[in-house]
Amino acid sequence: QVQLVESGGGLVQPGGSLRLSCAASGIIFSIYHMRWYRQAPEKQRELVAITTSGGITNYADSVKGRFTISRDNAKNTVYLQMNSLKPEDTAVYYCNAVKNGVNYWGQGTQVTVSS
Repeated sequence: QVQLVESGGGLVQPGGSLRLSCAASGIIFSIYHMRWYRQAPEKQRELVAITTSGGITNYADSVKGRFTISRDNAKNTVYLQMNSLKPEDTAVYYCNAVKNGVNYWGQGTQVTVSS
């Protein structure tokens, strides 16, 4: 049974930081590309960041320079370090694992940026 469990969300003031974690089980984590998506109210889900199985990373333009994705294959965990948070970063953040067209999703974690 595949599980992706996100944690680390919460309420933070503008300019603050949060680190999201996504712990995977039931898959060979190291061969999966791992992605973070987010979905704000009444908006479509958007891709935020990706780390490939080979460790290549890429980011949405809206978060470049502020967010960092990383992975620890020994811990089967992917992280999203979010700095200089803005109110427009408020969303539910989802972890995604993908390999050869097969996708797994976590349940999401809420991030709210507000003063």
